[in-house]
Amino acid sequence: MRLRVELVLEVDDADAVTTAALRRIADDSTVPVDERVHAESAVTEDTAEAVAYLVDPFDLVSDVPGVELVQASWSSEHIEYDPDSPDWDLDEDDGEEDFDGEGAARVG
Repeated sequence: MRLRVELVLEVDDADAVTTAALRRIADDSTVPVDERVHAESAVTEDTAEAVAYLVDPFDLVSDVPGVELVQASWSSEHIEYDPDSPDWDLDEDDGEEDFDGEGAARVG
């Protein structure tokens, strides 16, 4: 099953986001030194990278009974958001999938 989630975030304090990401990197003893340096540089230069480093898809489903996260990918990017624009209609059907009312997707 594929779960698609799209979030639009407003960052009010970029320094707080960057600091939190740097703290998480520093606290993660499993990250090799060369990767740590790269991650620190990325989150310092780009708030979107810091947000992506802090968001963990596993956290979204780890407490859901009967569900195991098999694969996840995500990214973060700076966008111009206009909530009144029809481009941001989250209820819009993209035509790729239809749901049967019980959470199961039907492709068609």
